[in-house]
Amino acid sequence: MKNFLDDDFLLETKTAQKLYHDYAVSMPIIDYHCHLPPDEIAADLNFKNITQMWLNGDHYKWRAMRANGVNEAYVTGNKSDWEKFEKWAATVPYTLRNPLYHWTHLELQRYFGIKEVLSPATAKKIYDECTEKLQSPEFSIRSLITKFKVEVIGTTDDPLDNLAHHQKIKHDSFGTKVLPSFRPDKAMNADNIDVLNTYIDRLEKVENTTITDLDGYLAALKSRHDYFAANGCKVSDHGLDHIYAADYTDEEIKSIFNKIRSKQAITQDENLKFKLALLFRFALWDHEKGWVQQYHLGALRNNNTRALATLGPDTGWDSIGDFTQGKSLSKFLDKLDKENKLAKTILYNNNPVNNDLFAAMAGNFNDGSVAGKMQFGSAWWFMDQKDGMTAQLNSLSNIGLLSRLVGMLTDSRSFMSFPRHEYFRRILCNLLGNDIENGELPNDLAWTGKIVQDICYNNAREYFGFYE
Repeated sequence: MKNFLDDDFLLETKTAQKLYHDYAVSMPIIDYHCHLPPDEIAADLNFKNITQMWLNGDHYKWRAMRANGVNEAYVTGNKSDWEKFEKWAATVPYTLRNPLYHWTHLELQRYFGIKEVLSPATAKKIYDECTEKLQSPEFSIRSLITKFKVEVIGTTDDPLDNLAHHQKIKHDSFGTKVLPSFRPDKAMNADNIDVLNTYIDRLEKVENTTITDLDGYLAALKSRHDYFAANGCKVSDHGLDHIYAADYTDEEIKSIFNKIRSKQAITQDENLKFKLALLFRFALWDHEKGWVQQYHLGALRNNNTRALATLGPDTGWDSIGDFTQGKSLSKFLDKLDKENKLAKTILYNNNPVNNDLFAAMAGNFNDGSVAGKMQFGSAWWFMDQKDGMTAQLNSLSNIGLLSRLVGMLTDSRSFMSFPRHEYFRRILCNLLGNDIENGELPNDLAWTGKIVQDICYNNAREYFGFYE
C-alpha cells in the first residue's frame, strides 16, 4: 500500500516515476491563462491569514461547502476568517475522491510543508501555522510566484482596464512576466441592452470619444486592442457557451447597433448576429497582431438566479452545458480560414461528451505554418481533475498530436493553485510511463522525456511569443 501524497503520488510505474522526477519536475511554469488579480501582484501582498489566501474567491471550495450543508454565512458571508476556515476544515474529510481533496493537501504540502490531513482535529494548528508563515517575506505573493518557478502569468482583463498594475509590475523589474489578456465578453454581450449601453458609455470616457454608430464603436475597441498590445498582450480570451454561426451583412450589424444605442429591443437572432460580428472582428485583429486566441466553450453559467441576484456571478452557480458545438464552430473557423486570417487558436471544452469533437475540429484547420497552430486545450473547469485531464489527453492523443500540446494552466483566482501544474505533469507522466511498460511505446526515455518537457514548458514558450 502506498502512502497518501508521497513522492510518487499518481505515478503507478517505475517508468512514470522516472519521467516525472527526471524530466518534468524541474521545468518552469508558463501559466498562460488565469484570473489572478494583478493589483495584488503589483502590491506584493502578504495575506493576513490562510483563509484570505485560500478560500476567498474560490468557488470550487464554496460549492463543496454548500453541498456539505454549510450555511452561506460561513462561505461568502460575514463570519470571521477563522470560522470560515473551520467550516472548510470540517468539509474536507467529506471531499474524498473529489479533486479538492488532492488539491487541498497538495497545496498544504507544497506551500507550507504540512503533511497532516486537514480535519476538525487539525484545523486550528494548521490555521495558526499557515497564518504565521504568511507574515514572512518569503510568503509574499511575488516570493511565492518565484518559488514555483513561474516565468509567465497571463491574467484575464477587460478592454476597459487601464493596465496600470501590469505597468507597475513591469517597472519593478519583477522576474516573472505578468501580461494582460484581452477578454472582450462584455463588449459583445447584447443580452441586456442597458448593461451594454453602460459599458459603451464607459468606453467613451476611457477613449475620450463619442460613440454613436458601429464604426465608432469598433474604432474605440480597436484602440483598446492596440493599447493592450502596447502593454505586452499576446493573447485574447473569450468565455462563451458556444460559438455563434449566422449569416449577416455589415448593414445589418450597423442597424442592430443603432437599435442597441437607442435602447430599442432586439430579437434573439439580432443578438446572435451582433455577437458573432464582434467576435469575428476581434479574431481579425488577433491575426493581424499575431496573437493567440482562446475560446472557452461549454459552460452553462449562472444557473441559480436567486443566488446570482444575491451574490453576483463567479460565485459557484455554473455547470457543464449541453450545447451543440460542431457545426457553428466549424463555420466560424472556416470563415476566418477562407480569408487566411485564422490566428493561432486554443479551443477549451467543458463537456466530456465533446472531447473527440474538439480534438477533431482543431485538426481541420492546421495549415503547416506553425506546429500545433490549432490546439485542443487542456482540461478546463469541471474537467481539470484526474479523470478529466486523462480523458482530454487521450482524445488528443487518439485524434491529434499530444506532443504539440501547450500544457496546463491554472485558470484560477488563487495564488495557491500553481501545484495544478504538478498534478497535470504527474498524470501526463503516468500515462506515458504506463504505455512504455505495457509495450505500447518504445523504452526510449530520452525521447519521451523530451516530449514531456515540451508539453510541460517548451511548447508554450515557442507558441505564445511571450519572450519576443
